[in-house]
Formats: sequence, structure tokens, C-alpha cells
Amino acid sequence: MGARMAGFNGWDMPVEYPATGGIMAEHMAVRTVAGLFDVSHMGDILIESSGQRGSALAAVQHMSMNDASQLAVGQAQYSALLYPQGTFVDDVLVHRTGEEEYLLVINAGTREKDLQWVRQNAAGFPCAVRDLSDAYVQLAIQGPCAAELLQTLSDANLGGIKKYHFAWGRVCEVPRVMIARTGYSGEDGFELYLPSDAAVAGTVWNRLLESGKTLGLLPCGLGARNTLRLEVCMALYGHEISDTINVWEARLERFCRMDKGDFSGRAALKRARAAGLRRVLAGLEMLDRGIARDNYSVFDQAGSQIGYVTSGSPAPFLKKNIALAYLPPEHAAIGQIVYVEVRGQRLKAQVVPRPFYKRPRR
Repeated sequence: MGARMAGFNGWDMPVEYPATGGIMAEHMAVRTVAGLFDVSHMGDILIESSGQRGSALAAVQHMSMNDASQLAVGQAQYSALLYPQGTFVDDVLVHRTGEEEYLLVINAGTREKDLQWVRQNAAGFPCAVRDLSDAYVQLAIQGPCAAELLQTLSDANLGGIKKYHFAWGRVCEVPRVMIARTGYSGEDGFELYLPSDAAVAGTVWNRLLESGKTLGLLPCGLGARNTLRLEVCMALYGHEISDTINVWEARLERFCRMDKGDFSGRAALKRARAAGLRRVLAGLEMLDRGIARDNYSVFDQAGSQIGYVTSGSPAPFLKKNIALAYLPPEHAAIGQIVYVEVRGQRLKAQVVPRPFYKRPRR
């Protein structure tokens, strides 16, 4: 398909598809129609009870910050695995795939570390941990027309799948595909978990593209995936979250259920909240002409360095240059003026509300 490829954590991944317009066109397709992503690099860990009812749930509750006890079978939630110091092993999607089993979808770049950490932290519970990362091909169709396009090729009632829920159905005659209404774009859409068979996955990919051609569905790469998630302020491991950043700093407190009982990192988070924060994640919009890139330094109006950019790029849909940055709380209030050092020049930026983009109600 003429994709521009790049290595990514051991995978040869498409960055963009220049023949159909590249990152800008792909980004706009997802915001206005739909885009199709191959995200098979994501990892999958299954945790199952073995011999004692509720043991898989107990293990998941111990190792993750959200409350998995609230999940029904067929429901998913955003969560994170935390070190004892309250910092991030990884952020994850937790799916309750059965009465006594949970599927954790993890990031490719932290796959081996995550698997080892999950096994270590599940060791005290009567449950089994299985690495299913190579068992699935994962495709994501994202955008306002995603449901309409996918429904023509699936027997599942997509209208009956709520956000952060999933069901099993046929897709392009492939049986028992897990169809999850989740994604990393800020738009409506689905992630498809297909059997790990190149011929089957290729057929589904090609049929989806062919079916959506008249509406403007485009194949999309990692570049558009990154600009889309930045517009909606979704965290990326190694940028907004890491093993040196805690939950409160990353402003992910709405996903952290301190009242559910003890879990890895809870005690440290309690202490950190009582001590107060020295930095928080803030959204920046560039006022001067220039692009704030990852790891660029941020300064106050007096010229003191006060923080750094975690992610930054042009925002194709918003037609602005945006960034996320860690700043002291007193400099992170909406409307504050800061300066980002871009190629030796300090360019003016303003702290603005997050997320930068919200999906319109349709």
C-alpha cells in the first residue's frame, strides 16, 4: 500500500500512507469519516481464576488502580498498573471476558516488563496468567462513520454495544471476533480482535477498506494515531506517564479508585496527595509561530526553567500547534503565559483547558 514504515519496539509499523495523503489526511479522515489502523503490536494478558472463585478479580484489583469489581462480563475500563511508589508500570484496558477471567490490553513498548510484573503480582493469588499477545491480530476502525461501515460486514448488533463494552460476532465471515467499542482517537469506533492468521487478517483489512472507499475511509499509521490521541489528551507511556510520574501529576485521578481497598501504589499515592504536588500535566497552545516538540524546555516569564514538554505537534483538525507539558501547579492555571524553547528561541504559549478537542454529540 506504499506505507512509510519504521521500526517500533521490534515491529515494522506503518507511520503513514503517503499514497492516500499521509498523516494530515489520515487524521482528518478519522475526525470526519473513519480511519483503519493495524494495532497488532499491542499486547494481551489473560488472568483467570484457578480453583478459587473471585481470585482473578482479586489479582486485578491488587495490581490495577481502577475498580474492576464494577465490570460486568462484556465491559471494559481504562486503568493502570502501578508500582508501589504510585508511578506507572503501564496504562491498560481491562476487559471482563468471563465470570472468572479478565483480559488486559497493554502497550507494545512495555510488553515484556508488563507481563513479568503481572506474573509477579498475581503470584499470591490462585489464578493463571497467560500471554495471548501473539494470539490476536488487532484492527481498529475509528471515526463518526465507523459503526455504519463495520455493520455492513458484521452480524453483531453494533448499536447495542455501548462505549467501553464489547461483544463477539462475525466480521467478514470470521467467527468469534471480539468487537470492542474502544479506541485511542477520541472518536467513536471499534477495536477488532481477530485470530492471529495473516491471510484472515489481510482479508478483513482489505474488505473494510473496500467497503469504506466511497465514504472516504483511509488506512492510518502511527503518525495519525499520535496526533489524534494528543488532541484528546490521551496519555502515552514514556511521555505523559512513566515510572517516575504518579497518578496525581498525570491528572488521571478519575480512574484511580482510592476507596476500593488496598492496591499496589495506594499508600504512596495517599502520601503524595497529602504532601502536595510539585508538577502537574498542562495543555499548551502555541501563541508564537513554532512547534513545541517532546522534551523541549518550558520557561516562565522571568526566564526560569519550570518544566518540559511531554508531547507536542501541529493539531491537524484544530489548525493549531499544541502540546502537553509538566509544569508547577502555580504555572498550570488556565490562561497562564509560558515560553517554550524551540531551536534556541523562547516562543510564547498559553495554558489552555484539556482536552484540546471534544467529539461533538451526534
